[in-house]
Amino acid sequence: MAVLVVDDEPSLVDTVATVLRYEGFDVVEARTGREALARLQEQRFDLVVLDVMLPDLDGLEVTRRMRADGIDVPVLFLTARGEVSDLVEGLSAGGDDYVSKPFSLAEVVARSKALIRRSKGERDDGKLWFADVVMDEETHEVWRGGNAIQLTATEFNLLRVFLLNPRRVLSKAQLIDNVWHYDFGGNQNIVEAYVRYLRKKLDPYGPPLIHTIRLVGYVLRESDE
Repeated sequence: MAVLVVDDEPSLVDTVATVLRYEGFDVVEARTGREALARLQEQRFDLVVLDVMLPDLDGLEVTRRMRADGIDVPVLFLTARGEVSDLVEGLSAGGDDYVSKPFSLAEVVARSKALIRRSKGERDDGKLWFADVVMDEETHEVWRGGNAIQLTATEFNLLRVFLLNPRRVLSKAQLIDNVWHYDFGGNQNIVEAYVRYLRKKLDPYGPPLIHTIRLVGYVLRESDE
């Protein structure tokens, strides 16, 4: 499957392209809107990962021109947190989904795969999996080993961040940014409390999955990894 990654930040393009290649995608890179449109005329892609803010044509205009040319490849926008008006406009222009910067690479991969599945008419059941834990994002249900787990909204969002970042050590600051967001002004000890709540609900049904990395943060992994 071929993916076009478009962003004017070289380090970001390289990072996203590297993780997508690791996942088995054929990746082509572009740094400007006009370069992206040229690549789209040269080759058929299964997905475009497109930054909203580009130095020449922004991502919204690139998308409009794609659609005007009959190019129906799905578009995943990369957008800075808080650009809500741009996001709404972008989806109206023909975009399909988005991730907000700073984003987890696991979320980029998950959303990329989901968009490609949908574009090919394959079933996208909206589920995240790790070990024997299953999360249905559409119904907000969670199971472990077939047992239904009742979570509060915050517990659900915290577990979702872990499931999108398996085996990656996440600091308390990263978890606050992704669960409570930047406007949270409380103590980081709230992270410890909610990790404890999650463990109490998940651990009765199997070995511990959320592990503490002393002085660093937490990681979702199986005990024998």
